[in-house]
Amino acid sequence: MAVSKKRDQKVYKAPRNLGKPQSDNPKWLLPTALTLLVLGPAWIVVYYVSKAQFPIPGIGDWNLGFGFVFMAAGMVLLTRWK
Repeated sequence: MAVSKKRDQKVYKAPRNLGKPQSDNPKWLLPTALTLLVLGPAWIVVYYVSKAQFPIPGIGDWNLGFGFVFMAAGMVLLTRWK
């Protein structure tokens, strides 16, 4: 019996990607950024509530700088998030 020529043609089928799309983000990026964004204001609040005795008593107003550095570092990490 003769075989039809239609069978010889290869039909392209698009691959089905049923899984979660892969991202370029490292797994540590978002948790680290969010932790820094929470730690910064918490550091500043502890400084004000404790009347400049905590978190680090010997450095005085530089505690505010540490809080803002934590927040800035979290924002810098968020600029790398895709």
